Amino acid sequence: MSSNKRPEHQAPPEIFYDEVEARKYTQNSRMIEIQVDMCERAVELLCLPEDKSCFLLDLGCGSGLSGSVLEEAGHAWIGVDISKAMLDVALERQVEGDLIHGDLGQGLPLRAGMFDGAVSISALQWLCNSDKKSHNPVKRLLQFFTTLYTSLKIAGRAVLQFYPESSDQVELVTLQAMKAGFFGGLVVDYPNSTKAKKYFLVLMTGGSMPLPKALGAEETDSTVPYNDKRLTFNKMKGKSLKKSRNWILEKKERRRRQGKLTKEDSKYTGRRR
Repeated sequence: MSSNKRPEHQAPPEIFYDEVEARKYTQNSRMIEIQVDMCERAVELLCLPEDKSCFLLDLGCGSGLSGSVLEEAGHAWIGVDISKAMLDVALERQVEGDLIHGDLGQGLPLRAGMFDGAVSISALQWLCNSDKKSHNPVKRLLQFFTTLYTSLKIAGRAVLQFYPESSDQVELVTLQAMKAGFFGGLVVDYPNSTKAKKYFLVLMTGGSMPLPKALGAEETDSTVPYNDKRLTFNKMKGKSLKKSRNWILEKKERRRRQGKLTKEDSKYTGRRR
C-alpha cells in the first residue's frame, strides 16, 4: 500500500472517521469480516483463562465491531476512541461495553490494575503521526503505553494489531512499549503473503514469556521477541542493528558507492575499543 493512500496520511483520525466513513463499518461486509477476524485472533493471542469472563479494554474501539467479538466470547469491555462519529454508530448498535471519547496519545484515564487484558485493531499506527504542532509521536506513544501498562492487572496482556509503514515505525512503537515496562514482541501471521500478512504486537506485564506461534509460518520463525536490553529486530527488518559490525560495513559500502573516501575494512572494524 503506497503511503499517500494510507488513511493516517489523509487526515487526523477524528476527521477521517466522519459519519460517512463510520457507516462503512456497519454496511461493508468485507470490512466487517476483516475486523472481526483480526479481533478474534487478538483475543486468541491474549491467552485468557478458558471458561472465564474477563474485563477487557478495546483501544480504538470505533463502531464496536471488536467489542461485539469480545461480547460473544463472554467478556465485558470498555472501549476508547477519538472519533465521535464512530462512537455514535457504536451507540446506535447498542453495544454492551461502556464507551469513552478520548485520544489514546494523551493517555488512558483509567484506574490502575483494572483490566485482565486489552486489544486494539488498526489503531496503533495513528499514534506515529504528528497531526498537530503539539504532537510528538515518541511522547504520545510513551504516554499511551505507560498508562496502558498501569491499567492492566499483574500478568495482564495487550495485543495490538497494526499496519506498520516501515521497520523504523515498528522499532519506534516497540521501543516506547519497552520503556513503559512491557515485555513481549511481534507475532507476524502469514509472513510470506502480501495480502494476508498481519502484525500483532503482543505485550506482557508479568515478565518475559514465549510468544505464541504465528499462523502460516511453519517453516519460518515469524515471532520477534524483545527484552529489557536490546530489541532484536534485525532479523525482521533485513538491516543490521545500529553501530554493529554489519551496520558499519554496510555504511562504509554505501560511502564507497557514493565515491566518498572510506577507510579499508579490517578485523578491528566494528570492534568495541
